Amino acid sequence: MKSPLVSLAAVALAGLLAGCNDNTSMAKAGPAPRPVVSMLVKAQKEQPSGFAGTIQPEFQTDRGFRVLGRLIARRVDVGDVVRPGQVLAQIDPLLLELAVRSSEADLAKAKAQLDNATATESRRRALLAKDVVTQADFDTAQQSLEAASASVKQAEANLTKAREQRGYATLTADAAGVVTSVDAEVGQMVTAGKKVMTIARTDSREAVVDIPDFTARSLSPGQPFTVSLQADPSVTASGKIREIAPQADQATRTRRVKITLDRNVEEFRLGTTITVWPVEHATAQTFFDIPASAIVTRDGGPHVWRLDPKTKTVHAVSVEITEKDSQKIRIGSGLAAGERIVIAGVNSLSNGQIVKFDERNSP
Repeated sequence: MKSPLVSLAAVALAGLLAGCNDNTSMAKAGPAPRPVVSMLVKAQKEQPSGFAGTIQPEFQTDRGFRVLGRLIARRVDVGDVVRPGQVLAQIDPLLLELAVRSSEADLAKAKAQLDNATATESRRRALLAKDVVTQADFDTAQQSLEAASASVKQAEANLTKAREQRGYATLTADAAGVVTSVDAEVGQMVTAGKKVMTIARTDSREAVVDIPDFTARSLSPGQPFTVSLQADPSVTASGKIREIAPQADQATRTRRVKITLDRNVEEFRLGTTITVWPVEHATAQTFFDIPASAIVTRDGGPHVWRLDPKTKTVHAVSVEITEKDSQKIRIGSGLAAGERIVIAGVNSLSNGQIVKFDERNSP
C-alpha cells in the first residue's frame, strides 16, 4: 500500500508536466495578433483655387471735342452699342460756321488782290520793254504779285482749316464699341480735349485680375490661363497674359494682371465676373485626408502603416504631407485609393507584424 506522501508527489509531478506542455504549445503558436483600428483610404478631388476678376475691353478711348463749344445734342447713352462713323454728340456750330465765312471772305479778297497784282505786273513788263518805267518799278510790281499769290495760298489754307474745325462740331465713333461712361450733358460748355464719353471696343476683350505679389512674381507675359464665368463655370475660354503691373498695390499687395482672351465669347460680356487660373493647374488635384493619429515618424520622415488584408500584416510606407492640422493630415503622394492603413496604435508596430482588425471598425 502506497503512502499518502508518494501520492501527493505523483500528483505534483503530473501538474508540472502539464504546465510545461501548455507553455511549449504557446511558444510554438507565437505572440497573439495585435488589435488595431484601421480605415480604407478614399481619394478626394480638390478643384484648383483661382483668382477672381472681371472682363474688360483691351482697348477703350475717351472721346471729346477738339474745339470749345456748348453741347447741344448727345445721341447715345451708357450701354449703347455704336458703329464706326456714328454721330455721338454735337456742339453749337455757329462760331465755327462764322469762322468759315470769314475765311471765305479773306480768300476772295486775296484772289482780288492777286488779280490786280497780276495786271499791274503785266503792264509794268510792257512799259519796261519800251523804257517807260524803270527796272525798280517792275521789280516792285513783281514783288506785289508774289505777295498776292502767297496771300491767296494762306487764305486757302485758313479756309481749309476753318472747314475742318467746323467738322469738329460733330463727335463721331472711330470704331465699333459700347459706351461705358458719359461725362457731359446737353447745355454744358466743353473745352477742347475734355472727355465727353468713353467707348470700349468689343472686338478684343481681356480678363483683369488682381493677383498676390508673391504669386505674380512667378508669372510672365504670354503664359496661358483658363478663364471661366463665375455664374456658369461650364463656360470657359483660354487666354494669355498681356500685361503684369510692375509694382504691387501698397494697400492690397497685389498686382494687376491683364489676360487677353484668344477669342470673343458672347457670354463674356464687359463687366462680367470671372475666375482665372494657370492652365497647368486647371485640372482637379487628387489628395487623401487621413487622421493625424495615423502618422508615424520613421527615418526622419512621415510614414503610415499599410495593412494587407490577406496576410494581416503591416508595412511602413513613406508619404508626402501637403497640409495638416491637429485633427487631419492631407496626403499628396504615397497612398492609393482603396488601401487600408492603421490609424491607432501606430507607435508600437513593426514591419511585417501580424495584426487583428475589424473592417466594421473603420471611420
